[in-house]
Amino acid sequence: MKRNYYLFAGLCLTGILAVAALLGFFWTPYDSAAMGAEKFLPPCAAHLFGTDNFGRDIFSRVMEGAGPSFLIALSTIAIGAAGGVLLGAVTGYFGGLADEILIRVGDALTAFPSILLALVVISLLGPGKPVNLVVSLGLVFIPSFARVTRAAYAEAREANYVKSARLMGASPARVMLLHILPNTMPVLLSALTIGFNNAVLAEASMSYLGIGVTPPDASLGYMLSEAQSVFGRAPWYALTTGGVMILFLFGVGLIGEGLRFQEGGDV
Repeated sequence: MKRNYYLFAGLCLTGILAVAALLGFFWTPYDSAAMGAEKFLPPCAAHLFGTDNFGRDIFSRVMEGAGPSFLIALSTIAIGAAGGVLLGAVTGYFGGLADEILIRVGDALTAFPSILLALVVISLLGPGKPVNLVVSLGLVFIPSFARVTRAAYAEAREANYVKSARLMGASPARVMLLHILPNTMPVLLSALTIGFNNAVLAEASMSYLGIGVTPPDASLGYMLSEAQSVFGRAPWYALTTGGVMILFLFGVGLIGEGLRFQEGGDV
């Protein structure tokens, strides 16, 4: 078999950044909150990403802020995928009135920008708390996963292997879980990679606006907001913080492309 370079490169890049983000929960080269005398220091051997307007080490702050940002995105996708796959599987397999309602509600929700819907939900739950941010974004991502799953199940319910399982007396739950779900995993995995990237951007946007993760909790989105005010003096603050986010999104995107090529048998 030919080597899937997209998947390999995506796993390597994402893995390196994920390890650094996880390490940031327990250790950073410097205290990310410690202010120093060397303000606006450009990247050097002592400070790989330089320092900000308070003399804080940007590399340490990126390590500490990447973990919560990616963890929030992962939790968001877990909620959205769990709710969306359940709704999409039931309505796509059985059809009927529930299927029609899901389609109409999904069309109505997708007509509005996801960030706007998240703003409405988080305003009701209360801003500034990571849990509320996860719940609000998770609810927003449910319709997109429901539509993908519903389409896959509606197509698979008339397949020969599903009909054979029904004739052998398999229950609807068994057919949906053990027969259809494994055959829809390639589609769902691609949707998960795209959804994860969207969740990272959504979390960064919310924190950038000051209604997501706020100090003393760290977040890449809030750091980008800080970097904007000092971009003229310390452009490396925004470039390094945004660059880490872009590299992570690029790595996850490569994984999604690799999974698609793996599914189609082409590299």
